[in-house]
Amino acid sequence: MGYGIKVRIRGSRACFTRPEMHVERTSYDVITPSAARGILEAVYWKPAIRWVIDRIEVLNPIKFDTIRRNEVSSKASYRVAKTAISKKKGLLGIDATADRQQRNTLYLVDVDYIVDAHFEIIPERAGESDTEAKHYNIALRRLRNGQCFNHPYLGCREFPATIELVDDGEKIPKSYYADEDNHELGYMLYDMDFSTPSQPTPLFFRASMHNGVIDVAASRAEVVA
Repeated sequence: MGYGIKVRIRGSRACFTRPEMHVERTSYDVITPSAARGILEAVYWKPAIRWVIDRIEVLNPIKFDTIRRNEVSSKASYRVAKTAISKKKGLLGIDATADRQQRNTLYLVDVDYIVDAHFEIIPERAGESDTEAKHYNIALRRLRNGQCFNHPYLGCREFPATIELVDDGEKIPKSYYADEDNHELGYMLYDMDFSTPSQPTPLFFRASMHNGVIDVAASRAEVVA
């Protein structure tokens, strides 16, 4: 295990979309490990390291609300755009006005998490200067200074996230679920397996919250595709 950090991730709105909901966006009850990893990568990402989520503590009660918003029903095609450029005719993207649909979103309200994570060095991508101490100190500095490559968000870009470093000994609010021994959350998305880049495979794990804490590290051995 590499150097570990503890961060606090907060936001007024969040939506960690369930992949089985194909039409209307419906959020998981809590942040997924892959979403937490993406927030850390927004702060500090390098090809030589890989962030791994170990623990998620849910501080605020899980509350939902709904919103209706405009979305497009299709995605811009790389092949179509490439053909349009080579033939010098055709559309490079999509017509958002013609392709617009109204969809409901079931999202989370007032989320607050404590996330424990560590990073691992990827040997095939690391150089001689890529030491654990170097990347650890850079990550700490960026977190303390509020620096990021792109602004972190909570599932959707319109739901911005606030991320802060939690130092050793810093007082953390008590979880709303601290007195609840077990809270089953069902199967959640763990991450995507990009072993085959053209066809990434979703990985899932059985999420259980014990006294407000999801032990992601303990559940990692039971991840299923």
